[in-house]
Amino acid sequence: MSTMTLGIAAGTIGCMAYWKRQNLMSDALSHAALPGVVIAFLLIGEKNLLILIIGAAISALIGAFLIQWITTASRISEDSAMGMVLAIFYGFGIMLLTIANRSAGGNQSGLDGFIYGQAAAMVRTDVITMLVLALIVVFIVFIGFKEWKLYLFDGQFAKGIGLSLKGMNTLYTAVLVTTIVIGIQAVGVILMAAMLIIPAVSARYWTQSFKVMILLSAIFGGLAGATGTLISALGSGLPTGPFIVVVGAGFFVISLVLGKEKGILINYLQFKLHQKAQQSNAQTLKQEG
Repeated sequence: MSTMTLGIAAGTIGCMAYWKRQNLMSDALSHAALPGVVIAFLLIGEKNLLILIIGAAISALIGAFLIQWITTASRISEDSAMGMVLAIFYGFGIMLLTIANRSAGGNQSGLDGFIYGQAAAMVRTDVITMLVLALIVVFIVFIGFKEWKLYLFDGQFAKGIGLSLKGMNTLYTAVLVTTIVIGIQAVGVILMAAMLIIPAVSARYWTQSFKVMILLSAIFGGLAGATGTLISALGSGLPTGPFIVVVGAGFFVISLVLGKEKGILINYLQFKLHQKAQQSNAQTLKQEG
């Protein structure tokens, strides 16, 4: 239930990241969350998911602020800034993780699960925390759908009618970070970006409508989360996160080939029909001549 809800939230937010052309941002912030997880554990000395999520969120928000600051205060491009923050924060997180694992109780803490994900290690309170936060994210997108659409596609018009672009950007960053930090327990910091990117890209092959794209992306994400978890539960020691991503990748391949919006098969059939029509027109002109 929790991984399905996570997939729905990730698919929903992933659509906004797709249209903002910030797919790398999700990858950078998911890696930037790792130091916050470890620091929160070192401060409280126990694995409390809510506290670890708060630490991850603070760390990821600092990463987002640094990306914006580097981009505006220097000649460094946004994608380069994202790459720098990703590498530095992740390296710092691995260093802290090594220190934490050498501390008393560190080896039994299960913090390593935050790198690759460990859904089976979640307890009831962890599931409830994930469900509540994921539902809040989906609700925020649903309740402000018109505002989100203006913010993403016509910022100048949105600004003209009094919509605060700075406020919307802050809210967007907040829901993106929230989605990332609630997913790192199940999927891990490395694979969380895939949960955001793959469903949105898959949905793009089926529609030109933003509303339909969000719905399809949420469905793909939810199905990937539920199906990947069920498959991993069939065997002993099978990792949940990678299976979720592989199932999501399967949806992408199907969409890439069969999608009605420039899918490979549709493109091929359209090309053949166009070629046949041209040949038919050429024969008709030749006969008339």
